[in-house]
This record gives sequence, structure tokens and C-alpha cells, in this order.
Amino acid sequence: MVIVCFSIGIMKFNIKKKYKKARLGLLTLDHGEVNTPAFMTVGTYGSVRGLSENDLENCNAEIMLCNAYHLMSKISEICSIKSITLHDYIAWNRPILTDSGGYQVFSLSEHTEVSRKGVTFKSPLNGDTLFLSPEKSIKIQEMLGSDIMMIFDECPKYPLSKEAIEKSMELSLYWAELSKGAHSSNQSLFGIVQGGMYEDLRETSLSELIKLDFDGYALGGLSVGEPKMIRERIVSNISSKLPDDKPRYLMGVGKPTDIIYAVNEGIDMFDCVIPTRNGRNGQLFTNHGTMNIRNSKYENDLKPIDEACTCYTCKNYSRSFLKHLDKCNDSLAGRLMSIHNVYFYQDFMKKIRTAIYDGTLEQMMEKVNLIYSNSQ
Repeated sequence: MVIVCFSIGIMKFNIKKKYKKARLGLLTLDHGEVNTPAFMTVGTYGSVRGLSENDLENCNAEIMLCNAYHLMSKISEICSIKSITLHDYIAWNRPILTDSGGYQVFSLSEHTEVSRKGVTFKSPLNGDTLFLSPEKSIKIQEMLGSDIMMIFDECPKYPLSKEAIEKSMELSLYWAELSKGAHSSNQSLFGIVQGGMYEDLRETSLSELIKLDFDGYALGGLSVGEPKMIRERIVSNISSKLPDDKPRYLMGVGKPTDIIYAVNEGIDMFDCVIPTRNGRNGQLFTNHGTMNIRNSKYENDLKPIDEACTCYTCKNYSRSFLKHLDKCNDSLAGRLMSIHNVYFYQDFMKKIRTAIYDGTLEQMMEKVNLIYSNSQ
């Protein structure tokens, strides 16, 4: 048994056991505890689409990810003026991690103008000209009162030349310094390692970020269209080089096979929109692989989505009924299927944690890879 406790401001990270590179831990934050490895359910606008906070709690979700880009105007101002946190505003009393908005600026906005000071861009909602800087991103996140904040960074597209990636990485490092300098609260602040698909640039980024002594470290700029083999190579090379005493976060990666691979390489935290977005579109995750409820074979199928699942949806509704709701474009279909997928992911992470404790993670990984390689 390995028990190592690290205290970082109001955040404590306790590594309870290791199995080779994998880590079983407990993250203690101001709004509660998060068992790691953990999957963060994405509530971009302050809510997980179609689900209430009670739904999330019943799915055993311990932490939500929200986005400063989408909350940067009215919501952050309301929280500041009314002296409340985002937790109060959305009635979620468990931990929240806020992304800085960097990825959204570059992926959702057109006509971006980048300088060392920040980014000027057009709002995709109304065309207004907006400006977001590292300092402003940190201020917004502090106004929201999240438990964990992310630095503002540039997320380059794939593929780009090494020269372009290096220039982007250097800008992100400069913004990391500005983010750190603007940080004036007790909220934890994570750095983000960039460098694209180039291992030497990733290592340079990490070595410079370590000098700034962030509370945790994330790998950014992955799951942006690169081949799986390249992503796995980057994760394998850099994960064990992240500080051992701090949480390690792989941003935006969410397929079960990718999650368990990264856990095996030493990653502690994940997030992705896959469970809810795919659920709203009829794709369900089960212990036997993925299922597309829109397949005609489920029309008269009265079994639950997964007979081994104990989520609200599986305990009460059949595949046939879900297919019927989906075909009728009833919003209840998306809600019920999202509940199942969110529950599945939390249960999947619990099984991973058990496998680390029991020393059977590699066997579980082989099983998961087999299941999803054969999934229809």
C-alpha cells in the first residue's frame, strides 16, 4: 500500500496506491472529494445538457467541468455582483473545474487575431468583437469560484509544421506566466503542456511549466484529429514525466479504450462530451460495447440497455421505448440515454480504480480493448 499525501493550498492530492505507472488517488477540494482516476462530466454552460444536478449525483458524478468562454459575460458578472459562486448559481455543491476558454476561442470563433497580450475574436453567437487574455480568463474563473482553474493557452490545429507548433507552444508558455501572475485566489491552478505531436517540444513545455510550480498539470492539444497511434505515443512519453506529486489531467479524451490506456500510463483526470453528446444521438456505452439505439433490431427489444447496469434508465425503461422516444424526437430520449452514459462512465472509472487496487489493470485493459474492437 502506497499512501502519499500532498497539500496544495486548499487542494490535497493523496496517492493511495500505485500499480506500475497507474495511480489510485483522492483529490480533496473545497467542495468535496474526487476519487481518481476520475472522469469529469462536461457542463459547458454550467449544466450538463438535459440533466439536473440531482441526475448527476444519482450517476455518482463527483466533479463537473464548465467553461469560462461560455460563462465569460453575464454569468461571471452575476456571480461577482451577487457574491456567489458558480456552485450556488447552478445548485451544484460538488467540485467544479473551469476550462480557460482557450480551446473554444480557436475552435469556435472566426477571424481571430492573436498577439502576446491575448486574442481578439468574433463571438459565434452575435458577431460581437471580444477580447480574451490570460489575465481576463483567470479573473473570470476567479469570479466563478471554481475549485480548479486552467491557464489560458493556444490550442493549435492538427496538423501543423514543427515550426508553427513551436511558436504556438512558446506563446502558451508566455501566457502561462501571465496566468500565474494574475492568480490571486485560493483556487487551484493547473498548467497545460502543449507541443503538438513533437515529443521534444512537449518536454520543453513541461520543463518550463514546472518552473512556475502549478498545482496540477494537463496535457492539451490532443484528441484534435491526430491518429490514435500518435496520441498514444505522446501520452506514453510525457505522462510519467509530469510531476509525481500532483494531479495529471488529459484534456478532451473520452473513449473507454483511450481512457484506460492513459490511466495505465499514469493519468489521473479526464473529460469529454462523448457520454452526453453521443447519448443524445442514440449511441450508448455498455459492458458489451457500444449500441446504436436507432438500429431497427431494437424496435421490439424489451430488455434494458445493459442488463448489468443499475442506472435509473436501465432500471425503468426498455431499448424499445428509448428507440420509440428517439424516433419521435422526444427530448426525454436524450435525457434518459445521457443518464445511462454518464452513469456508465462513472461506473467504468470505479472499475478502473478497483483494478488498480487489485493489480488487475492490464487484464481489464485487454478486455476493454477486445469488447470495443468487436463493438457494432
